[in-house]
Amino acid sequence: MSLYHPVDIGSLHLDGNLFLAPIAGYSDMAFRSLCTEYGASLCTTEMVSSEALVRHNKKTELLMRRAPNEKVYCVQIFGGNPQTMAQAARIVLEKTDCNCIDINGGCPVPKIVKTGAGSMLTKEPERLFSVVKAVKDSSIEYTSCNPQRGAVPVTVKIRSGWDSSNITWKECADAALQAGADAITIHARTKAQGYSGKADWEIQRQLAEFVAGRIPVFGSGDAFTPEDAKLMLEQTRVDAVMFARGAMGDPFLFRRTKQFLTEGKYQAETPAERLSAGMCELEMNVAEHGERAACMLMRKKFCAYSSGIKGGSRLREQIVNAVSVEDYKNLFSQFI
Repeated sequence: MSLYHPVDIGSLHLDGNLFLAPIAGYSDMAFRSLCTEYGASLCTTEMVSSEALVRHNKKTELLMRRAPNEKVYCVQIFGGNPQTMAQAARIVLEKTDCNCIDINGGCPVPKIVKTGAGSMLTKEPERLFSVVKAVKDSSIEYTSCNPQRGAVPVTVKIRSGWDSSNITWKECADAALQAGADAITIHARTKAQGYSGKADWEIQRQLAEFVAGRIPVFGSGDAFTPEDAKLMLEQTRVDAVMFARGAMGDPFLFRRTKQFLTEGKYQAETPAERLSAGMCELEMNVAEHGERAACMLMRKKFCAYSSGIKGGSRLREQIVNAVSVEDYKNLFSQFI
């Protein structure tokens, strides 16, 4: 089989196997739109609080909207209470036309973990089982009562374990399988590692082998380039690569990687192309949030877009002071 190939998640068929991970503050509707345009096979929203959903928080609901050009997309929810997660899943299905619901079992941020969510689910496989089963049952119940909706698969993202002394990925994978998960993504770092150190791709390989023939496994961690993606697919036999930090400010990563996997080569983008893509994202965010809010939001994103550009350091010093679309146009006039 070619390294670039279709993937089935339950009843959901995807044309390719290059995905955008849920990234807080980055994988909003505008950025997902660009990633889709440049070849992402599936994009996932920023993580959505189950507690906020059941309290009908309007800002939280806005995180779940589909980008106009997304043929398929996934909504990720987080929480540690199975009943609340089940309610949240139903709200997701009522409020959106998403094609998949993902459960966050990997976020290492303390304020998430202390609620029993995120990496705490990786630490406690029994809780993970209860959460996945509750969400899966909620999805089945809703779609059986609303057959026009079609089945919505449920996936889960986990870490390799809590720390080096508590590696629990196998127990978590077994719990997810028993609860009915349709796919597993593994970020092969522990909670204690956070985003530092090196991801253990050998654990990805072992997980892919452990669940082989039952459900797909997606790999995350240390995939920053097309070459990284190729190595991950070859060495670990995961079914898909989920880009996270590597895609920040670089929606073209999906196009380059597809080219590399299918043709053995790729063409890098020019600084003008990268910054022009950022300006497109800015325009979408202006329409969504208004000019000032969008310009503030895009500061960190343009810092990512400018990475690797000659003179980028000086440019980033100016980016963090931009407050209008005109400011950005003036900053990038020498490149675009």
